[in-house]
Amino acid sequence: MPRPRRSGRHRKPEPVTAPENAPGLVLAVPGTPTAQSRSLAGEVLSIARSELPGLDARIGYVEGGGDEFPALDTVLSELSAERRSTPGEAATDEATPAGPAAIVVPLLAGPDAAQLRQIRQAVLSSGAGAELTDVLGPHPLLAEGVHVKLSEAGLARADRARLFTVATAADGIILATLGGEEAVQAAGITGMLLAARLAVPVLAAGLDEEGAVARTAEQLRESGSQQLAVAPCLIGPEVPQGLLEAAAEQAACTVAEPLGAYPSLGKLVASTYGAKLGLPQQQQPGMPAR
Repeated sequence: MPRPRRSGRHRKPEPVTAPENAPGLVLAVPGTPTAQSRSLAGEVLSIARSELPGLDARIGYVEGGGDEFPALDTVLSELSAERRSTPGEAATDEATPAGPAAIVVPLLAGPDAAQLRQIRQAVLSSGAGAELTDVLGPHPLLAEGVHVKLSEAGLARADRARLFTVATAADGIILATLGGEEAVQAAGITGMLLAARLAVPVLAAGLDEEGAVARTAEQLRESGSQQLAVAPCLIGPEVPQGLLEAAAEQAACTVAEPLGAYPSLGKLVASTYGAKLGLPQQQQPGMPAR
């Protein structure tokens, strides 16, 4: 016999599942496709599926093409065709489920204008009637992920509550992003959340603005910080090879790894998709509802 559910305020919430005939989730992966970005996207979607059972989730590459790295517009067109017909039957308007064929979630931590333009063009050219969500940040889970990457590099304590220090811990953080001024402003919000976690100053800077990281490093040094680190508020596939390392070298800073397949990204992808569908959302501390 099933165990009775606990009543009262300590009862666990009912698990949320993807509705029947819900639109597919297509993760739009930016940048030049590589085996590494495919592995990263696969891990993120695996976590998203575990967060939302029954989810039809696929990967589309913004700069992809062919079977190995299917292009975003191709994936959307195929998904739309599948939803319009059942196996062995011709597609008819009556067979088309209501709502969009897919919901596209950009694998971007911030509003990178150039990448978002490419994603919108792919959505339109597919003719699939797909809908595009916001990017994943700013969000407390991104601040958490950046903190973890800093601690893995020995540049921050893993937990403020622990009574030990890291000899190489940074006393000033440059939160690096891509996408122009809007992306820098969005990263600044994540930076405030990160500063609260680390109790050190955090300033955002754009990697795509010449000398911005070095100028921000100088600003932090003038305010008293001496041991600086560059922390990417970036997932990875969207970063041109060598750009992050070159900026850190110019600013004479150590550098942490991008977020990569950090587990909370999968949760964030699932919640971003769910918010677009109007599914119940768990409120994250420190941020208004998305």
